[in-house]
Amino acid sequence: MGLTREQLLEIAYRHAAAEANGDFAATMGTLDPNPVYEFQPAGLLLRGTAGVRAYYEHFFATFQPRIAGYEMRSEWVNDEGLGQEYRIHLHTPGGGTETHAVIGILLFGERGLLGERLYASDRMLRIMFGPAWDLAEPIPR
Repeated sequence: MGLTREQLLEIAYRHAAAEANGDFAATMGTLDPNPVYEFQPAGLLLRGTAGVRAYYEHFFATFQPRIAGYEMRSEWVNDEGLGQEYRIHLHTPGGGTETHAVIGILLFGERGLLGERLYASDRMLRIMFGPAWDLAEPIPR
């Protein structure tokens, strides 16, 4: 028997909190065994634990320290997952900041989260995913 929508939503909130707190193990622990991360509008897919692990290793070590601040603009829930829209402010190498719009949809899976669908500029996605960007493949049409 699968998890209820309420249970999956609780896992999605735990995932978001673990990401915000820099907790690698807790973040990975919210994911189904074969997670999938989709990059839009780039049309790329990052599949499997190894690729997602590479992403989060970069995310916590390199991307997260660049975050100067963020605001959640909106949030919604449907049967597919939890959507969150953010404005993320990043430190730039020259000492300034740049702001990016990001929509992340935490996708409900069988035992946790199937993964995420992320909408952002290619620049932002490349900054977020670092070397894991090169592990992504085109989404089958």
